[in-house]
Amino acid sequence: MRLTVVGGGSTYTPELIDGVLDRHERLPLTEVVLVDTNPHRVEIVGRFARRMAGRAGVPLEISWTDDLASAVRGSSFVVSQMRVGTQAARHRDELLGREFDLIGQETVGIGGFAKALRTVPVALEIAQTIQQEAPDAVLLNFTNPAGLVTEALRRHAPDVTAIGLCNVPWNIRTDIAHAMHVSFDDVLIDSVGLNHLSWVRSVQVGGTDVTDEVVEGYAKEVEREAAHSDDPEWSPESIRLMRAIPNSYLRYYYETKSMLAHQAVSPTRASEVMRIETELLKQYEDQGLDKKPDELMQRGGAYYSDSAVELMADIHNDAGTTHVVNVRNDGAIPGIDPSVVMEIPARIDRRGATALPAAAMRPDIDALVRTVKDFELLTIDAAVTGSEDSALRALVTNPLGPDMSAARTVWKRLREENAGLLGKFG
Repeated sequence: MRLTVVGGGSTYTPELIDGVLDRHERLPLTEVVLVDTNPHRVEIVGRFARRMAGRAGVPLEISWTDDLASAVRGSSFVVSQMRVGTQAARHRDELLGREFDLIGQETVGIGGFAKALRTVPVALEIAQTIQQEAPDAVLLNFTNPAGLVTEALRRHAPDVTAIGLCNVPWNIRTDIAHAMHVSFDDVLIDSVGLNHLSWVRSVQVGGTDVTDEVVEGYAKEVEREAAHSDDPEWSPESIRLMRAIPNSYLRYYYETKSMLAHQAVSPTRASEVMRIETELLKQYEDQGLDKKPDELMQRGGAYYSDSAVELMADIHNDAGTTHVVNVRNDGAIPGIDPSVVMEIPARIDRRGATALPAAAMRPDIDALVRTVKDFELLTIDAAVTGSEDSALRALVTNPLGPDMSAARTVWKRLREENAGLLGKFG
């Protein structure tokens, strides 16, 4: 059973390999193929992954290539964790945001918009290859902006079984389990929204509703954290008003001024990640290293391996478990278009992921979700058709986008900074 990792040269990959090795009995992969456009980097990561497998004593063949078709051929699972334009493009996105006093983060605002336009055409090409070479494979999309890219895959590559994946819901569930001193499996969360735009609106532990206790506990925790952090944090009053555990990315929407002020005086996240990756790759080259280094946690994506590999294992074993993933709504959330992709609880089995029925969204949540979903659909249309009107309308529809009077200027600069990376836009 083969797993193909697109973007296999990522410094995230050893995290994924670690999860595969830990769960080999439940997910008996025989082969992992890393595919990447950077042959030097993927070789470093691939050789390190081989040493990890050797240390674990798991008979797992690990190889690497720059040939997508041969890598995908016959795979049971494909994980996409690519970054079109590399961290350099992410750095430019963040600087572009600062130029116009807008959010440049890679999944929200104009940063997310630019990354989506670079990524969607490539993601659809990969899906076409999967359809040709491994039509029964399940594609797990971890590539950001994960929800938007999964939406594009479901609409424009419908024959490929694609599930969008993010580690944030898993992390929240893990944190609740730790705080409540219970096992992870005892915690059930009702999370609703979109990728990086989600709210955990109820929590059950062992079948008992503990939402009020968890929300109040989180309110007190953010108050403690705020006293020891220079980063913009939630206020306890905000948590109590939401009566939910918010995805941390919601700060960009609810506390935009604070996030812009922090952005203006902080290094770009891309520059920090590039530094961390340089250090990690040096460690990965060490022939004596055969387990993931602690510094990998600084890269972000905590529990990525848990969420990704557990999802694959549950699909393989027809487990019938529940995961929060990006999946077609299909009527699960009342009042929302059945065809759109939402990040919600879904039943996981051999067919993939099926959205589970849930309560309608509260009006304040519903309003923001609908607006951002409209932005996603306009962005996808722009990426697929090359429509400049759709691109401009996406920019001004985004709650974190520019004023309409500035949209064409922002769009011109965005195209300049991404020349050669924007598919139909050049």
